[in-house]
Amino acid sequence: MDRRTLLAGMAATGATLAAPWARAQGSYPDQVIKWVVPYPAGGGTDVIARQLAEAMRTSLGQQLVIDNKPGASTNIGSDLVARAKPDGYTIMSADNALLAFNEYLFTKLPFNPSKDFSYIGAIGKFPLALVVNPEFPAKDFKAFLAYAKANPGKLNYASPGNGSPHHLAMEMFKNRTGTFITHIPYRGAAPAMADVMGGQVPCMFLDLASGLSIMQSGKVRVLAIGSGQRSKLLPNVPTLAEVGVPNSEVFAFQGIVGPAGLPGPVVQRLNSELNKSFGTPAVQKRFADFGMEAMPGTPEQFFALARAESQRWGPIIKATGVKLD
Repeated sequence: MDRRTLLAGMAATGATLAAPWARAQGSYPDQVIKWVVPYPAGGGTDVIARQLAEAMRTSLGQQLVIDNKPGASTNIGSDLVARAKPDGYTIMSADNALLAFNEYLFTKLPFNPSKDFSYIGAIGKFPLALVVNPEFPAKDFKAFLAYAKANPGKLNYASPGNGSPHHLAMEMFKNRTGTFITHIPYRGAAPAMADVMGGQVPCMFLDLASGLSIMQSGKVRVLAIGSGQRSKLLPNVPTLAEVGVPNSEVFAFQGIVGPAGLPGPVVQRLNSELNKSFGTPAVQKRFADFGMEAMPGTPEQFFALARAESQRWGPIIKATGVKLD
């Protein structure tokens, strides 16, 4: 066999082997995509995922079915996705817990957040704000800080649970201001908000997605917001930096990940459809209702954001000594 015949045979063999994969890529997706949400149905993460899944369905030509797998600070759902087949038919909503907090909150995880997932794209972020019951004696941030310092250990704060962004936001606040405020964890944002509105617990850090309506209605008083600049939805509320607490930007963020090893074309297709969904009226309205800032971009930008947040929060979590196991 001469060299030309040999090379032609090798090329034909390669084409034969590559053809099924090329056809698979060209037809993706050709079945239902499972979208794991590591929280209960009805919460903010679930609502956002369902809205995006509906927006992406038409252009993808396949349904994206939400599968709620709550528990263990998102670790149950995360472990399921980390072990899934990397074919693009299992994806997941991922937030601060998986991407920035849990590697410090748990002594050992069954996965590595930077290595065991394919980063598809960021969804968006929303800031957290310091709120108090309207009857609380402090009417502004300065008075609140003075009260907290004058009453160490006597002031309680609520959160949706240990290790939540709300919990860690207040721990950062305490660290930055030298205050001692006692944590009262709840099972979810709704009961925590209810007790702050009812006066059973005087304060908490509350995300705009869960609490914008009660902030705007006056059912809680907003003292400061943990964003880089004032929110257009709460223009009269100062940032933490404005009231003298620098380097305290606190926000929750979400994105989509899949198992490590997702083919590049699959990642790019999902990323493209996610970014396009941000322009649909239904998604724009939902984001506006939640006070959420869409974050269109590349998988690489999403990975960089997640790792930067992990590096920012690691020392804070270690300093607080908070552990979830």
